[in-house]
Amino acid sequence: MRAPFTLRRGATVLPDGGVRFELWAPRARSVTVRVPTGKGRSEYALDARGRGVFAAVIPDAGAGTRYHYGLDGGPDRPDPVSRLQPEGVHGPSEVVDPGSYRWTDDDWRGREMAELAIYELHVGTFTGAGTFAGVVDRLPYLRDLGITALELMPVAEFPGARNWGYDGVHPYAPHHAYGGPEGLRALVDAAHRVDLAVILDVVYNHLGPEGNYLADFGPYFTDRYRTPWGAALNFDGPDSDEVRRYVIDNACYWISEYHLDGLRLDAVHAIFDLGARHVLEELATAARAAGAAQRRRVFVIAESALNDPRVVRPPDRGGWGLDGQWNDDFHHAMHVALTGERDGYYADYDGATAVAKALADRFVLDGGYSAFRRRHHGAPAGDVPEERFVIAVQTHDQVGNRARGERLSALVSLPALKVAAVALLVSPYVPLLFMGEEYGETRPFLYFVSHGDPQLVEAVREGRRREFADFDWAGALPDPDSPETFATSRLGWALDGSSARAVSALYRDLLALRRSEPALRPGGATVRVGGDPARGLVTLTLTPRRGAELFSALNLSTT
Repeated sequence: MRAPFTLRRGATVLPDGGVRFELWAPRARSVTVRVPTGKGRSEYALDARGRGVFAAVIPDAGAGTRYHYGLDGGPDRPDPVSRLQPEGVHGPSEVVDPGSYRWTDDDWRGREMAELAIYELHVGTFTGAGTFAGVVDRLPYLRDLGITALELMPVAEFPGARNWGYDGVHPYAPHHAYGGPEGLRALVDAAHRVDLAVILDVVYNHLGPEGNYLADFGPYFTDRYRTPWGAALNFDGPDSDEVRRYVIDNACYWISEYHLDGLRLDAVHAIFDLGARHVLEELATAARAAGAAQRRRVFVIAESALNDPRVVRPPDRGGWGLDGQWNDDFHHAMHVALTGERDGYYADYDGATAVAKALADRFVLDGGYSAFRRRHHGAPAGDVPEERFVIAVQTHDQVGNRARGERLSALVSLPALKVAAVALLVSPYVPLLFMGEEYGETRPFLYFVSHGDPQLVEAVREGRRREFADFDWAGALPDPDSPETFATSRLGWALDGSSARAVSALYRDLLALRRSEPALRPGGATVRVGGDPARGLVTLTLTPRRGAELFSALNLSTT
């Protein structure tokens, strides 16, 4: 059996008392740990261990100790590997003892990709409580719905209390307003008790600007590449070994210390690595090993705009070896077919014909010309098993990145909403639902932040205006910084209306069908797509190796 993963960087509570502090700070000549006391603070010098690593044991520290680092006598800085930021991104870090939690999931072995019916949620708006504990209260509902895995939007410490999570700056610290480390552990433990896996959305392509002090410690970022959200992480330049370790350790940390079943990697097309072994291949291998050490199946799923099957092909075939990837082509094709919108990136999709191609071939853009990009895009993926692709008709991106955050339920009729549900749940791929979709939630999901820097808030507003330039979405934009924007985005949980009951019953029936029919297990059937897509009719025949053949007909026309 593999040895369990152990996080060495950061603050580690020792069995015999005291705390070992270990830090990579190659830009510092000296490092101290600053601990507040009743009469001010105490400072402890760390010893240089070579290659920019500093470490020391402080006997008087323990779980709950708050601390900063001082670099060459400079200002206070939080720990880059902080497990908890109880006062936010600018405040002190706090020592956490991961061994203090008593897990009850020893018999949990995880899920396989082909078993997944994923439910994506934002902790802050999923319930009125806006906490991990609030999610726990809804776990029986999700289990009874037929969900097998939760996917949490990023929970790493971000500025303020209102944020999607993609502006996080402390990748190891569950947000204090959500319930911190203990709250997240309790959520995962409770999910496993009702047979639900938990996937965490993590961001390794950039870190948010506010509270981001990593550059003070070392060359975490590079100017050789740029992302749409700021500086790219340094995965292939000088001193990149420790930056790679920073994110790979982080992946293993979530799997080991929080018993998570999988990771969803945000926007891997903005992760740049020209080294011989891509950092994501290394990360996926390490994460699965961390799960195996706990006798659990673990999967790593990418969000990728590349339409490149190498993301999920095995390394011995030239791929990165990830277990799955989001396939937005299915969403875009369905959206165009049902709404008729053709602005922005929707220009590349011609409705039902594109839906048929997505069902048959995985990608719609698999080497063909993209009018939106003004170049050819993608590559064929027909050799990659169906269970490697996650599809959706609504996600946080596709709802929240509309100007006014309209869900599909606000854009199409009830019959069209039902067609979308059927297309998703009788497909041969792994389905993902966005919170509230299963009962036709009509409240929007908007983009919101609570930055402390007014100039940064204005930059966010301007960035949103530029982002929508390619779309014909008229009218004023909701203010991302307004508490009302956040409050409006909370689920209404109006389950008693006739439309909500009808949509909910359909989702429950379809999810039950996926569990009972072998043909609906991704990778378990031969797929044939037919019909007359030019007239809006798409048919799907799934023939399993054993069990009944299933035939579906989707009417995507207006007739």
